[in-house]
Amino acid sequence: MGLLQLALQRRLWFAGGFFCTVLLSLGLAPFLGQDFFPSVDSDAIKIHMRAPTGTRIEETTALADQVEQKIRTIVPPDRLASIVANIGLPISGINISYGNSGTIGVFDADILVTLRDGATPTDVYVKSLREKLPRAFPGATFAFLPADIVSQILNFGSPAPIDVQVAGADLNSSRAFADKLLAKIRHVPGVADARIQEAFQNPGLKVDFNREFAGVVGLTENDASTSVQATLSGSTQTSPTYWLNPDNGVSYPVSVQTPQYDIDSLGELKNLPLTAAQSTQLLGGLATFSPEPLDAIVSHYDVRDTVNIYATTQDRGLGGVAADVQKIVDDSRGDLPKGSTVTIRGQVDTMSNTYQQLLVGLAFSILLIYLLIVVNFQAWLDPFVIIMALPAALAGIAWMLFLTHTSLSVPALTGAIMCMGVATANSILVVSFARERLAEGKDAIAAALEAGATRFRPVLMTALAMIIGMASMAIGHEQNAPLGRAVIGGLLFATFATLMFGPTLFAIAHRLLPNRANAAEPLVSLPSNA
Repeated sequence: MGLLQLALQRRLWFAGGFFCTVLLSLGLAPFLGQDFFPSVDSDAIKIHMRAPTGTRIEETTALADQVEQKIRTIVPPDRLASIVANIGLPISGINISYGNSGTIGVFDADILVTLRDGATPTDVYVKSLREKLPRAFPGATFAFLPADIVSQILNFGSPAPIDVQVAGADLNSSRAFADKLLAKIRHVPGVADARIQEAFQNPGLKVDFNREFAGVVGLTENDASTSVQATLSGSTQTSPTYWLNPDNGVSYPVSVQTPQYDIDSLGELKNLPLTAAQSTQLLGGLATFSPEPLDAIVSHYDVRDTVNIYATTQDRGLGGVAADVQKIVDDSRGDLPKGSTVTIRGQVDTMSNTYQQLLVGLAFSILLIYLLIVVNFQAWLDPFVIIMALPAALAGIAWMLFLTHTSLSVPALTGAIMCMGVATANSILVVSFARERLAEGKDAIAAALEAGATRFRPVLMTALAMIIGMASMAIGHEQNAPLGRAVIGGLLFATFATLMFGPTLFAIAHRLLPNRANAAEPLVSLPSNA
């Protein structure tokens, strides 16, 4: 009560100083960092290794074994639970569609490292592996993908949260522009695993089929392509066949394919028989073979050829990294090939839209609270005094996140919205009590002093109940920790503002504008004989 009395004696100085402190505290927001959702320590590391394009699967397997041995030297044995490597393409297209690692050939491998519980966070091992593996294996590239299901869902099937997509009609021009853009993105602080997803210059074999010779013997190019497809990849695509098991009623796909050990040389491929109704000929007699580099994969978005630059973050928030990448993209638009476009997609785009909606929701909630109090109080000035505790809550949230090294995220913004309701309820208790004493004929300063002293215990108990309830959530390191920390920080500042700044501002308002600050008359006047 003594502090409130001192503040009321110097109310203009106190109110001005408190308001300036709140504004300066809100200046911490740019230094908090931004993330969509906090990362989860899932005790798992997922590594995508890509050997040089064209590497045989036997060599990729040997390289994966060497990488596994290197991982065992970096991760302590007491923390290492298992290492599983999936090398090459999955046997089923369904598995490819469900995977998000970007496996496109036998030179790819997914390595999943499972850890036991321990004191050292998983990110420490990821950072060490990210530095040491490329040095130990300079011919291969490594990308650390999200290992937990939450991050995979937030990426919406993308192998990284940042996806810079270059789309255009000329794939070679888009590739050259993407290479220049990638060189700049790699220098952004906090960027890790920046790479172009598509692999180019994959060894290929061009089969030049002579239609004129084939027509003489009654064969067509379709006969040749169907035979080559069935021999090398099976008949599933060209002639899908299913066998119904009468015992269990399940249909199984039947694929006819030449065993790989029977066709492992160019000579054996030339001896591939092409059968038509009139005759049977060998492929080598109707076609010529020549080596020709081909693209290992061509990605499309809305039918247009695309080149994707993927990147993730390390030791920096996603929002800050995305802002720097966006600036690089905007500065490079003048060098775009004619008819091409460059767009940032992935988790960054979703985060930006979600932040915009949450901030609009936060502003709208404050406005709605103000209008509801105006209707209830039948006045404009006292509701303004009530909601002036809300900026203090935002300042407390900024300080709490800054001191705990917590990035701004969707849970933190959700906690800010939750904090608005409790802070407003406490402020209403104080101001409504002061209005009652003012209506009894007391001076504005006396009414404010009595309101702060009388409502001190109810306000403090309400805030403490919420703070204690959120303490266990705030102490943890899970995804809901930012929510608890935001609520605690906001209530600490909002409670002080409710008990000190609110009564002071109430006294100032009723001293300077006594007529406007008085309670309004009822909206409907009842007859005297009612």
